[in-house]
Amino acid sequence: MADASTFVAHARSDREDCLIDASEPIARLQLRCGGDMPGTIAIAPLLELVRKSRRDGRKLSQTIHVQDGEEHVSAWVEVTPYRDTADGCDILVSNWKSHAVKGDNLADMAGRRAVIDRQIAEFSARLDPLQRVLVWHCTAPDLESLTERIECGKGRPWTDFVTIAGNGHHQPLHWRLLDGALLSIDGSTRQWRATLLPLGEPEPGSQGFELYFVAGEPLFFPMLPSPDRRPHAPYAVVGRDIAPVLRQPISRIVANAETIRTRLAGPLAEEYGRYAADIATAGKHLLGLVDDLADLEVVEADDFSTAPDRIDLADVARRAAGILSVRAQEKAITVQAPQEIEVLPAVGEFRRVLQVLLNLIGNAIRYSPDGSVIWLRVEREGAIARVSVIDQGPGLTKEHRSKVFEKFERLGRTGDGGSGLGLYISRRLARAMDGELLVESEPGQGARFILELPVDIDG
Repeated sequence: MADASTFVAHARSDREDCLIDASEPIARLQLRCGGDMPGTIAIAPLLELVRKSRRDGRKLSQTIHVQDGEEHVSAWVEVTPYRDTADGCDILVSNWKSHAVKGDNLADMAGRRAVIDRQIAEFSARLDPLQRVLVWHCTAPDLESLTERIECGKGRPWTDFVTIAGNGHHQPLHWRLLDGALLSIDGSTRQWRATLLPLGEPEPGSQGFELYFVAGEPLFFPMLPSPDRRPHAPYAVVGRDIAPVLRQPISRIVANAETIRTRLAGPLAEEYGRYAADIATAGKHLLGLVDDLADLEVVEADDFSTAPDRIDLADVARRAAGILSVRAQEKAITVQAPQEIEVLPAVGEFRRVLQVLLNLIGNAIRYSPDGSVIWLRVEREGAIARVSVIDQGPGLTKEHRSKVFEKFERLGRTGDGGSGLGLYISRRLARAMDGELLVESEPGQGARFILELPVDIDG
């Protein structure tokens, strides 16, 4: 216990956990944390300690850690509930230490915020160096008109499709001025925030950008009609009805867990950081399962069909590799995409081909050892256009090769976050485009997954 002469601050709280009296530096920290004097304790770890002391009726002591955006503060706090009444607590603070937040810490926090935005974004896109939309993915029902406008306006900057709050300048602006901009989007009543992540070194943005739209609030859906009011509805309505309802609250859970794990809200004991990481991982698994179940419903529908188009299979492979480049870098894996000069005209629906390749490359990254190489190779054989994803993973036995495309087949793996649906869905998509998805592999020799599509004979 600290000697009374070592205490640097004294404060008192009432039965409502309000600071009714506080000396420096507690009073200053209370104001910097957004509180008032007098007012409810705004210093989160102090509030938790006071509430517990008052509730249990006993003295509590511990070190608290606070970050208010300007300083990191640590201090030893002793909280004693008043003996003659339950109306509040006496607070003594000693061993006060503070230091300014360093610039590189703020940069780290910005990077962590980008990770969270990736998780909760309801619209994402890959842009070229001129901020023109190359590919995009949207999960928000109220942004359907946005995706339609982008589809009709291919090759235009993303800023042509949204309204930037308080900005009438010629677009696109420099990406640093657009990162964090508030947006309004025709067809949506929600307010949105843009996150722009530059790609390329040494000049940020020289290889394009990642673009994310994050809503200020979730989209609320009406209750689903009861089964007797929907006589023609299929037994599964994951894609149309349930997926949007589930995806948003799960995304918020993941985002909040990531906020805790990365300590954006302040210092945290290591074990609680691990708990938050487990929650985030489980949430991401649920999101992947929801997406897979939605896709499963679509591809197994009797009326499912694709929209064939002329595509460059080599270009789609390069784009898929670019989208997953960050995930590969996390494991020091090199993804060797087709060279820019390589062209392979094929017939298939662009977004479905991209979906299949993202699944194949994502699996390769997941099961390949750190520091390995994944090759994407394109070739033509007669009327067939092929793209192969080749990894240096553990490979597959003959038995596993016979099962790998089956529904919910995970080949005995546990805890890898997979649903066992990705390859099943990918093969269904390939066959719906008059193509095929094959595998060649031997134990200990990696795997080669091959997507075949019809050649575009006019390309």
